[in-house]
Amino acid sequence: MAELTASPTVKSNGNTAYRPDALIAEDIEGYLAQHQDKSLLRFITCGSVDDGKSTLIGRLLYDSKMIFEDQLAALESDSKKVGTQGQDLDFALLVDGLAAEREQGITIDVAYRFFATEKRKFIVADTPGHEQYTRNMVTGASTADAAVILVDARKGVLVQTRRHSFIAKLLGIRNIVLAVNKMDLVDFDQAAFDAIVADYRTFASDIGLEDVTAIPISGFKGDNIAAAPSSETPWYSGPSLIEHLESVPIANREAQSRPFRMPVQWVNRPNLDFRGFAGLVSDGRVRPGDAVRVVPSGATSTIKSIETFDGSLDEAVAGQAVTLTLADEIDCSRGDVIAAAEAPVEAADQFEASLVWMSEDALKPGRGYWLKLGTRTVTATIQEPKYEINVNTLEHLAAKTLDLNAIGVAEVTTDRPIAFESYADSKTLGGFILIDKETNATVAAGMLNFSLRRAQNVHWQATDIARTDHAKLKNQQPRVLWFTGLSGSGKSTIANEVEKRLALMNRHTFLLDGDNVRHGLNKDLGFTEADRIENIRRVGEVAKLMTDAGLIVLTAFISPFRAERRMVRDMLPDGEFIEIFVDTPLEVAEERDVKGLYKKAREGTLKNFTGIDSPYEEPEAPEITVNTVAMTAAEAAEYILQQIMPLK
Repeated sequence: MAELTASPTVKSNGNTAYRPDALIAEDIEGYLAQHQDKSLLRFITCGSVDDGKSTLIGRLLYDSKMIFEDQLAALESDSKKVGTQGQDLDFALLVDGLAAEREQGITIDVAYRFFATEKRKFIVADTPGHEQYTRNMVTGASTADAAVILVDARKGVLVQTRRHSFIAKLLGIRNIVLAVNKMDLVDFDQAAFDAIVADYRTFASDIGLEDVTAIPISGFKGDNIAAAPSSETPWYSGPSLIEHLESVPIANREAQSRPFRMPVQWVNRPNLDFRGFAGLVSDGRVRPGDAVRVVPSGATSTIKSIETFDGSLDEAVAGQAVTLTLADEIDCSRGDVIAAAEAPVEAADQFEASLVWMSEDALKPGRGYWLKLGTRTVTATIQEPKYEINVNTLEHLAAKTLDLNAIGVAEVTTDRPIAFESYADSKTLGGFILIDKETNATVAAGMLNFSLRRAQNVHWQATDIARTDHAKLKNQQPRVLWFTGLSGSGKSTIANEVEKRLALMNRHTFLLDGDNVRHGLNKDLGFTEADRIENIRRVGEVAKLMTDAGLIVLTAFISPFRAERRMVRDMLPDGEFIEIFVDTPLEVAEERDVKGLYKKAREGTLKNFTGIDSPYEEPEAPEITVNTVAMTAAEAAEYILQQIMPLK
């Protein structure tokens, strides 16, 4: 094998930097061949602000000769600009790539860097220390096999140290390195190191972190980072940071010993003679002839062949992307999981989950979010949290919602059963994200703890008389006429006029009015944002049941949020939800204030009133719009009837 040769450049600090850009072609090929079969460890560095994470990674890159000459020149120049104290190089600048990071001297985004040693390849994620960027730390930790938790030897264990350690545990990282950094600033005092280690181990034990390796280091000077032990810490006999990272077990190899699972990413049907199911094997191994089960459908078959771009395989293992063909034509689609028949995954639609909230907009219990787990995306609602976790004391706190960076436990309900495993068993089938349907922004990372027992015991009872039969008996097409608008816009008046006209046409109807349902079905709900969401969810479920009975349902609710109106629309077959926007300017609605509600809201005695201190989100594309300034209630009702006809 060709040796790695390069033109050395001796720098003023005495270190030698190599020039990978000067390698000749055969040297590059030899270098790649030398490293391609090495195992790959993904790890993160985290901790509180200014604990030295970026400096440590820069040192790792520098010591492993992973810096190009032009990068080294730029680093020297940038180091002089920031006025590095007493050293030629500020290693943190190798990682802090954003201009804002360099200006503030902090890490904001997650920076990924690659380096290699003689024994292993590494991808390291430098994650932010500031609490406001905790969500970025979650992103970096989600794929890591190990975490290097840095602690400033002068400051000891801080709240953010505990927060990041707790999140690492929550995300299933079992191998923790407690790197007590800046030991040079405490004269490599063993007592200071021992005190920090004792404090951290007490906390780690409380949260269930068992595999913790403590190492005294100096990112500034390089002590106990590379292979050679530091002469400054004769009292420490453990491995250096690199030596330890070279021995950390890799999760992918552990996954290969588990039962076979493959979430289906794509159904490959190029012609009538081939039907394959493409995906990444998340766990275990599979061979042609193995019995498999598709979840959640439960259909069974055997593996006919394992296909790849390079040809057929005799075996596929965790971490490989393959296309499986089955011996039988069974129902299997994107989002399903093909699993070992003798040890299949579960399927459920109700779970307990741990959540790390990552959005500045707080959790809205009862609102529909997209939940993406593996290759499956479904609608999910989150109930009011059971509790929020104080990461400093581990106390369980009562919570109505979750704010940015909060960690809590809540019940999650999906709109259909999904294949899953607990996060403790599988990151792929137990970890999920929540996505806001309005903005498409990721708002939370979640870990499924277990399915709720009632989800296994409650089944849909089949009936012989279908909703189509109910509709035929009434000689009409079921509809939901959803009137939305500000208080005082005229929703109830117009809805009542429409129902009277429908009655004259011998149509079977029912009117659900916002005030009326709060006397019974929703009398336990107030007017907070969460209660408004739950109010509409319940009304939507009732309206759906009434359309199942073949009725034309009219609803008159402010229903201020687009997300909840969309949620009700999604409950119904296409074409059955008719959104009617009663368009009335706020000042006109206030003039009609027969209940005196706007006046109370202006005076501050009525809180969370739509249009005053709570928003109203106008429909973006309603089926029907009526303007009550230009139309009377009777004219609006007649116009609506014209738009919805015919009713069959």
